[in-house]
Amino acid sequence: MIYKRTQAQVALACAFALGMTGAALAQSQDELDQSYQAATELLPPEARPGECYARVFIPAKTKRVENKVLVKEATEKLEVIPAKYEEAEETVEIQGEFEELEIIPAKFETQFETVIVEPEREEQVVVDAVYEEVEEKVKVRDAYTTWKKGEGPIQRYDEATGEIMCLVTIPAEYKTVTKRVVKVPPRTITKVIPAVTEKVEKRVMIEPPTTRKKVVPAENRTVTIRKLVAPAEIKKIEIPAQYETVFEVQKGGPGKMEWRPILCSTNASVDLIRQLQLALKEKGYNPGSVDGVLGGGTMEAVRRYQRSKGIAQGQLTIEVMRELGVDPGAQPST
Repeated sequence: MIYKRTQAQVALACAFALGMTGAALAQSQDELDQSYQAATELLPPEARPGECYARVFIPAKTKRVENKVLVKEATEKLEVIPAKYEEAEETVEIQGEFEELEIIPAKFETQFETVIVEPEREEQVVVDAVYEEVEEKVKVRDAYTTWKKGEGPIQRYDEATGEIMCLVTIPAEYKTVTKRVVKVPPRTITKVIPAVTEKVEKRVMIEPPTTRKKVVPAENRTVTIRKLVAPAEIKKIEIPAQYETVFEVQKGGPGKMEWRPILCSTNASVDLIRQLQLALKEKGYNPGSVDGVLGGGTMEAVRRYQRSKGIAQGQLTIEVMRELGVDPGAQPST
């Protein structure tokens, strides 16, 4: 339930707040009304019992305004677009079809022929004498007479000796000898010397060489060639102006002091402070020890978080608790 102030209570609060003396209490009703109005501005509006309030600094609302700043004016440039090629396989004729004369060689066979090495000739030849052996009786000793002793009555009686001596004729003595005699005397004759021949091997052409026309087919080859797909061209390219985005922080107005609900020893429990410390640590704002004690380290972390988020600063507000995801329990929102 919202706590309702009586006019007297408000007037008393105004008196203390404005340092009024007892004489001032006798002012007119209009002055009291004006005093009431001023006093209500110095106290938390619509406060509730059991809650703690404090005047905190509400930073001026700012916004980031995006401005584009011209860095470079629009220009043009000429760009040479090179020709485009593609590789393809193509059959090209290296040599066209043509006719040629083919020589058919002669045919030979091996034959044997008798050739005259030396021709026939005549030659004078001396023929030796022809001899033969003949037997001939040759007188070795002529016939002669000699005395031989004789016997018988017809023998001569030699009175001197008393012997008979006969004068005997000894015939001539012959000897058969073999001797060579010329049968045919030597002579000169004309002799025909026959020709000297020799059998030789030779190759004889049996068919002479001839020619004939022969068609030589065209010779083709598959080659990889580069084909022009698109010719080179010069392209005019418009280069747009270059802008740079500049962010400007604009303030909506000056900061101000306002009453906001806060945590204090009256409405803060150890468990709630511990949750706050854990949330600060998780967000990267080191509160020091997580001990449930609202000390200087925790408050410094709270102030750094408030400044970074641009929210009410100066006290541990319910707002910062909710920003950190900590449920302040039954704490009302502003």
